[in-house]
Amino acid sequence: MKGVVIKSTGSQYWVRNEKGEKLVARARGNLRLQGRKTTNPISVGDRVVLIKGHDEVWLINTIEERDNYLIRRSVNLSRQEHIIASNIDRVFVVITISSPRTSMGFIDRVLCTAEAYKIEPVLVFNKMDLYDTDDTEYLNAIAFLYQNIGYKILKVSAVTGSGLNDLKQEMKDRTCLFAGHSGVGKSSLLNAIDPTLKLRVGEISEAHRKGTHTTTFAEMHELSFGGFIVDTPGIKEFGVIDLEKHEVSHYFPEMFALLPNCRFNNCLHQNEPGCAVRKAVDEHRIASSRYTSYLGILNSEDLLEDWEKD
Repeated sequence: MKGVVIKSTGSQYWVRNEKGEKLVARARGNLRLQGRKTTNPISVGDRVVLIKGHDEVWLINTIEERDNYLIRRSVNLSRQEHIIASNIDRVFVVITISSPRTSMGFIDRVLCTAEAYKIEPVLVFNKMDLYDTDDTEYLNAIAFLYQNIGYKILKVSAVTGSGLNDLKQEMKDRTCLFAGHSGVGKSSLLNAIDPTLKLRVGEISEAHRKGTHTTTFAEMHELSFGGFIVDTPGIKEFGVIDLEKHEVSHYFPEMFALLPNCRFNNCLHQNEPGCAVRKAVDEHRIASSRYTSYLGILNSEDLLEDWEKD
């Protein structure tokens, strides 16, 4: 029997089979010895094959080849990785200008990761009902920057419902993941889009203007209008892994387009002579914030950051 893993608590897995039934299963022992050194050999989104064990318990016998996956460093085991989710069609980067403020570095790390793993990103500016004139001007400047690079932009409000129909259409019949800091309103957005989900909504800490966790494990939910959404814990930093240094700029589209104009075909766009990317930054044809994010990823000794902790 085939199915898709929709939730994992470490020892047990909830699997949605081809009939839409939800089954509880365990991993067959030798699955833990296969593949990369991860704390969870099976992740939410995995397509799996189930068999019945001797005790009539469902066992995950095979994990089918993944189209893509997102991983982070294990919080407790620094030399191992943890798979966030697999087989994702789109990642929606949920951004807020305040309460909490989403950093440009975070946005760029998510975008770089999505490009590297061949997952289509969409930038979702949430809480549009809260912003004053200055906030709105700043938001529009950021949106223009990314739209000019080629990224899809949505402006929404879970409170007023503005932009939700457009967001819904972008999610329809796809397997999606929401990425964003705690407090940006991921759960509120999902509840507004599909009230049948009834996800728990956290509060903003008045002391730090940051969100509190409402999601502990990644979990896939079926959308009433078609498709699936993977709800994840809030992320403080988004890491990039499995990239060689010379590849990082390939996942910044505006930089990759200029690579043929660099004097050296393996140019890292740092101190090399004849670098077309640095020239473009100096001439304001590439945003300095993007270049700063690129250098941060390129020179990071620890490419994977931990999930945000309370």
